[in-house]
Amino acid sequence: MHSFQLTSLIRVVLFTAVWWLSGCVAQQQLPYLQGKEYSTQNPMNVANERLVYRIQASDVLSIRVQSVQPALNDIFNITDTRAVFSGDPSNLFLAGYSVDEAGNINLPTVGKVKVEGLTLDQAQTLVQQQVSKYVRDANVLVKLLSFKVTVLGEVKAPGRYFIYNAQATLLEGLGLAGDLTEFGNRQNVKLIRQTASGSEVVLLDLTDPNLLKSKYYYLLPNDALYVEPLKARTARGNANNLGLVFAGVSSLVLILSYLKVF
Repeated sequence: MHSFQLTSLIRVVLFTAVWWLSGCVAQQQLPYLQGKEYSTQNPMNVANERLVYRIQASDVLSIRVQSVQPALNDIFNITDTRAVFSGDPSNLFLAGYSVDEAGNINLPTVGKVKVEGLTLDQAQTLVQQQVSKYVRDANVLVKLLSFKVTVLGEVKAPGRYFIYNAQATLLEGLGLAGDLTEFGNRQNVKLIRQTASGSEVVLLDLTDPNLLKSKYYYLLPNDALYVEPLKARTARGNANNLGLVFAGVSSLVLILSYLKVF
């Protein structure tokens, strides 16, 4: 009787171990940008396509005017740098110029200026032309305040993040969220991008070195990243639950065996 119970207990332990191991992630699934072409001696140059962002409605712009007329500069310089970096995203809407549904910003004295569809450089040139009508020798700087991305799924710190880098990459966006967890599917990351006609979704493989050549390697404002979980995550969860069940059954068998002895 004791031999049969011991054998049953061993089977339970082995079965639980197999289930637990099925939830482990293979090493080859974890590294990014895998490739045999990389060398410790010679760097590899990879050409890629950098998309130029064009201003859209609801964007928030920082506009700074510099000239020899400080009093006139202050009329336009409503952006408070402390508000921008205070960590509260709501301050952005108070600290910059919002692009309305018609694609305009409303500048003091100048009035409405159409900036939708322009690049930041083009918008800067246009605003400088308009401001120069009222401010002598004006120098205008235009920056995008509302560059935010959302990172969800199997990352360590999912959430919405503001980026102060016009050439932010996919890896930088994932880095803001603390990188992927062990159970993040590096071969199936969804990028959801807003376009003039709606949303587009593309699947990205972080283990593929050709990712560096992709036009999706660079992030654009309002991009969203979703990291799918590996099947191993579900398997690990099921294995843990099953282990608890088997542990309870094993304990019950031992207790019944103990009671029969006496």
